[in-house]
Amino acid sequence: MPASSHQPVRLVSTQTELAWTVPLLDSVACAAGDVPALLSLARNAGGNWPQPGGGHTARLWELLASVSAVDVAAGRIFEPHMDAQAILAQAGSHQAGHDPVCLVPADRAGGWGVFAAEGPGLRLEAKTGDAGILLSGSKPWCSLAPLLDRAVITAHTETGGRAAFAVDLRDPGVTCEDPAWVARGLREIPSGTVHFSQVPAQQLGSDGWYFSRPGFAWGGMGVAACWLGGAVGVARDYKDSLAAAAQSGREPDQIALAALGETDRTLTAALQYLARTAALIDDGSLSAGEGAREPGAHPAADRSAWSEALRVRGTVAAAVERVLSLVSRDRGPAPLAFDEPYAKRMADLALYVRQHHAMRDDAQLGKLTLKGERLW
Repeated sequence: MPASSHQPVRLVSTQTELAWTVPLLDSVACAAGDVPALLSLARNAGGNWPQPGGGHTARLWELLASVSAVDVAAGRIFEPHMDAQAILAQAGSHQAGHDPVCLVPADRAGGWGVFAAEGPGLRLEAKTGDAGILLSGSKPWCSLAPLLDRAVITAHTETGGRAAFAVDLRDPGVTCEDPAWVARGLREIPSGTVHFSQVPAQQLGSDGWYFSRPGFAWGGMGVAACWLGGAVGVARDYKDSLAAAAQSGREPDQIALAALGETDRTLTAALQYLARTAALIDDGSLSAGEGAREPGAHPAADRSAWSEALRVRGTVAAAVERVLSLVSRDRGPAPLAFDEPYAKRMADLALYVRQHHAMRDDAQLGKLTLKGERLW
């Protein structure tokens, strides 16, 4: 893998300020494909990386993007662990000023996931009894559940809402299905269904808190930082391939240069947008969460964290799709067939960015725009 692939992705920091990350990125490169090793690296980083909204959001997104630029699947491992740590911290802050529903877990060690997806025919329910809160039912799209220690997971409550819970995935009541993962992308990170039978859990915040907090939107933008980092990795592959061809006497033609130029401006614009949004998060301008979609949930404002998350994710997803198209079209089939790191990166990123809800998210954003959440 070319050395350029191990360089950090910068939003606001200088190369010197991020020099300390190069050994980590080298370790990520060496561990690519080795999920336990990558989980170990994520656990070690978990206590040292900044959290969103704490004044260094751009630095967090630089780190997520940098890991993903080296190996998209590694970013897919790091991001949920970091998000879980942030959720636990936010729950602690939330409950400190309220009558606590429960105590936030003091022990945050081990590898964490975040499982909030729903699926047809599957339902996870939380019920309170003499033994405390117990989870029963099934949860889809639980990536790496058999290898993780704990998770933040959403479940339906007895009041008809949904809430987040901290759960020990090693409990004997937890059963992980072995998914029939046929995708060529993210092959080392299959997502399957997990079944729960009377599994003890600790509630994080009140019903609806998980989705209404601004951190829900911030976390969604952190995922976009991973997508963008993956696209930076693709662009670096492309630049390196053109440089190698030039060294062997085959100078890039105008089409290749145009593709590289468009790739550069596309990525630069998206990186600058992320940097600007991180600054807004840290100065408190994006403090209204997803609940801002509901009339009267928050004071009127030009934008909420959720509407900005929809803009960021949509803008980054479009940038990623464009870079994938430009690079694959110009490089042709040969590297997809014979260059394993490049082929893996392209397949991993193409699948990862499909987490974006595309026109459905644009429809949400259009609804918010009609309500006045816009800058224009």
